[in-house]
Order: sequence, then C-alpha cells, then structure tokens
Amino acid sequence: NKVDISSLKDSELSSYRSKKIGFVFQNFNLIPRSNALKNVELPMTYAGISKKERTERAERLLEIVDMKDRMKHLPNELSGGQKQRVAIARSMANNPDIILADEPTGALDSKTGRNVMDLFHKLNEVEKRTIIIITHNLELAEEATRIYKMNDGMLEEI
Repeated sequence: NKVDISSLKDSELSSYRSKKIGFVFQNFNLIPRSNALKNVELPMTYAGISKKERTERAERLLEIVDMKDRMKHLPNELSGGQKQRVAIARSMANNPDIILADEPTGALDSKTGRNVMDLFHKLNEVEKRTIIIITHNLELAEEATRIYKMNDGMLEEI
C-alpha cells in the first residue's frame, strides 16, 4: 500500500509518522522524569491505546531489548547502552513498519555499540522490522543488507 507522503497535509504526515515509523536518536531523547516503562508507553499514549494495553506492550518491548528488570528506573539511573535499548523499545511502541535510527551508536563505546547493532539485527530477523540506519561509521554500514551513500542530496546505492 504505497503512500505519496509529499502530498500529505501536516496533520496527515504527523499521523503517518507516528503509526508507520519508529525513531531512534543518537542522544536517546528519553523523558528525564519518566521511568523506562513510561518512556516506552509515551507514543502509545498519543496513539490512544488503553492504559492496560500500553503497559503490557511496553513491558513486552522492554523484555525484547533485555531491559524489563530496569523498567522502573529513570534515564539518569541507566547507562548509555541501557538508555539506547529503552529508546529502541520506544521506537517499536506503535508497531511501525520502519525504524529510522540516526547515528544510534554515536554516543556509545564500541562494545555497547556492538550490542545495540546486535539488537537491531535481532529486530530485523525476529521481529521482521525494516531498519534504516544513518551512520558515518563504514564498519557499521557494512553489516547492512543494502548501503546507500548520500552525495549532494542524492542517494546512490553502493
């Protein structure tokens, strides 16, 4: 079911993004005063999902990213890798078709970055998610099924 997003109004585009695309950022973008569970529930709140369903789904997503035991912790009580795993769980909250990850390992040490990449591979293979990773790290890019290079605003397949 193809959608020409260039023809959508702002409100339609916003709705499309919240339902079809999950976002993961380099700096996590977690809400500081909300625990991991509440951070994962947040997109579902905006989508109008019931409290019971939000909590159950958020717990399951935190379990997928191996963070269920830390779900009551605030972001400042989590390591960088743990914050990123919470952010990845949050990106899956509304069951998106695509996860768009902008430099998701950029703020992490190499070992933690490796763990995050392993999680993305798991989400791709087990959860059947399409994951688009924006990175300057060629080593990470080489793990992808397809690699595109942005050159003067144009995508070129490598």
